[in-house]
Amino acid sequence: MKKILKNQRGFTLIEMLVVLMIISVLLMIAIPSMTKNNDIVQGKGCEATIKLVQTQVHAFEIEKGNIPENLKELVEGNYIDRTSCPDDTELTLDDKGNVITSS
Repeated sequence: MKKILKNQRGFTLIEMLVVLMIISVLLMIAIPSMTKNNDIVQGKGCEATIKLVQTQVHAFEIEKGNIPENLKELVEGNYIDRTSCPDDTELTLDDKGNVITSS
């Protein structure tokens, strides 16, 4: 019986607890930085959406000869598929045809 126990190898409870503690400390360090970067990425996504919609406003203006009254005209004309950023910030047009976020 002693020969069988000597040949078995495995982790002790202390070793497992140490590894779990190390992993939890690394996660505690990593998670806040990931959520901070997520906010930055959402802001960049909104900027990209604004540029895309602005380009489509100019395409509409070239094709139709006038600036659309609102972004719904662009959706109905299949220029764009939505009037909001990825973070659900609504976009609108000002008097000059520039795309702005509605606050």
